[in-house]
Amino acid sequence: MVTRLARYLWAGPTTLIGLAIVLALRRHGRVALVDGVIEAHGPLIQRALASLTLLPGGACAMTLGHVVIARDARALDVTRAHERVHVRQYEVWGPFFLPAYLLAGLWAVMRGGHPYLDNRFERDARLL
Repeated sequence: MVTRLARYLWAGPTTLIGLAIVLALRRHGRVALVDGVIEAHGPLIQRALASLTLLPGGACAMTLGHVVIARDARALDVTRAHERVHVRQYEVWGPFFLPAYLLAGLWAVMRGGHPYLDNRFERDARLL
């Protein structure tokens, strides 16, 4: 049985990236620990999610290990279940999740699909 600590350590490298983003962009924002996951939102995070993702109009939220960043508190509430699936995916894939996610998007495109909508990891998160 994998311990909770082991899951945190396995996802740790990407969690550190998420923490760095939160520390850099948390100005005038909020950060909270919710069920073992750091959740953050604020105007700079909102701007980053709107402009630094491949989705038209940007993303509402994004998971990086055990860190979830979102445009605002409402986005955190609305996407919490979906983003928790991604947290569990990070716990399984660890530092290999981001490359696997990108490859899944590429695979979707190669099959004539959308890199986000047809991404295996996103499909799994939408099955809630």
